[in-house]
Amino acid sequence: MLALGFSAAMHGIDGYVVRVEADASPGTPSFVLVGLPDRSLGEARERVRAAITNSGFRYPAGRLIVNLAPADIRKEGPGFDLALACALLAIDEQIERTLLQEFVVLGELALDGAAQAVTGVLPMVLGAKACGFTKIVLPERNFEEAALVEGIELYPVRTLSDAVAVFCGHGAKYRRTIEARPVGEAASFVHDFADVRGQEGAKRALEIAAAGGHNVLLVGPPGCGKTMLSRCLPSILPSMTGEEALKVTKLYSVTGLLSAGSGLVRARPFRMPHHTITQIALVGGGSPPKPGEISLAHHGVLMLDELLEFGRATIEVLRQPLEEGAVTVARASGTFTFPARFMLVCSANPCPCGYRGDPLRECRCDGATVARYAAKLSGPLLDRLDLQIDVPRVPLDDLMRRTPAEPSSAVRARVEAARARQQARYAGSGIFANGQIPSALAAQHCRLDAEGAALLRAATTAKRLSARGYDRILRVARTIADLAGTETIDAGHVGEAIQYRSLERLSAKAA
Repeated sequence: MLALGFSAAMHGIDGYVVRVEADASPGTPSFVLVGLPDRSLGEARERVRAAITNSGFRYPAGRLIVNLAPADIRKEGPGFDLALACALLAIDEQIERTLLQEFVVLGELALDGAAQAVTGVLPMVLGAKACGFTKIVLPERNFEEAALVEGIELYPVRTLSDAVAVFCGHGAKYRRTIEARPVGEAASFVHDFADVRGQEGAKRALEIAAAGGHNVLLVGPPGCGKTMLSRCLPSILPSMTGEEALKVTKLYSVTGLLSAGSGLVRARPFRMPHHTITQIALVGGGSPPKPGEISLAHHGVLMLDELLEFGRATIEVLRQPLEEGAVTVARASGTFTFPARFMLVCSANPCPCGYRGDPLRECRCDGATVARYAAKLSGPLLDRLDLQIDVPRVPLDDLMRRTPAEPSSAVRARVEAARARQQARYAGSGIFANGQIPSALAAQHCRLDAEGAALLRAATTAKRLSARGYDRILRVARTIADLAGTETIDAGHVGEAIQYRSLERLSAKAA
């Protein structure tokens, strides 16, 4: 007796449909699971057996074999339990076999038959829809996440008995829909630019960075506000588009960071890993390969506080993702590409003790110590940081000032206006912000007037900038012009961009 059902699994960050083929034959009772199951999936045999019997159903007799196809891809996790149980019950005709084949079934089973939530439901439902399936049976706790996919009939269940009822013709009782796509709670920000005293130059630089999606380096002594400024950055970033929000939600679903009932992720990610993070945790990998912190910061901000305390090899792996907007991880099980289009915001002290160049505190570091410290940040990585900002100590008068500073809402309005100009300019090109302009299109989208071109030519020669450095200045100047509401980039825009591009800034403090 043969029964066929369908489930879904993850391969990288994408879901695909798995055929669950169950067969029973006379012989000594046994249960064999094939199709490259991992250890947790291999243990499903005992979970499914207990769930079926404890739910009051008859466990099929004889020799049982279940194949998970395609058999050349390793299957991980307990998310096949519910599909396995339904396929075994179909063998005994305790449920309708033809009806089972119309559904994709997801979910883990407890020993008492309760349906447990699983991770990665959103990409798996997307994968099922791409294969032509329109009906999904899944645990009730995964309903809000799966409901983000339009055009799918969802049958959330609490127990194996509920799933059996669906396949016995009582699906209308369990079918649920959501008329409007859930958007999640409105983003609320703990940190606001109104709370930052002084540092007007750094605020202006972060406004430019937010408007164009540029990478930033903040250099200054301890306590000057580098971390607080970075934490305020999400409060001035524009809201994500529907497409961006769906991609971010998908990544959080894959990694199990999407809480039950949270709906679509609307706030841009802000990830701030500790400096002891490993290369794999930062860029992704492992077994099975999962997205790292740079992918979890997709369409958001990756903050590396105290950059020079990170291992040099760890931060050097950021070079390629910063250019490509994605990272490719090659493993024996396959090659996986994870999206990683993020803003990199870094902070650093000018020396190990932190007080090099501070007018009020004496630096205890000698020249050789400072040089070794600064050398942790390589030239190629520094070259990829568009805005390099000196953050000085805040004067006492600014700290004691009671007049509130400009709030983030006012800055955000200017940033959104600049982003709107960019979206209109790059419509249909796949470019979301000035920081992503490819070199081949820089001349087309970054038109300089005569004075601006002369100034950039002189700065490139004087500072001995690389071709990448030249392009970065051009992109930042494009953003400054967008904030000013002009299409042509003039000398003032170029001059401001140049002042943020000083490759000697960190090393000059060491001199």
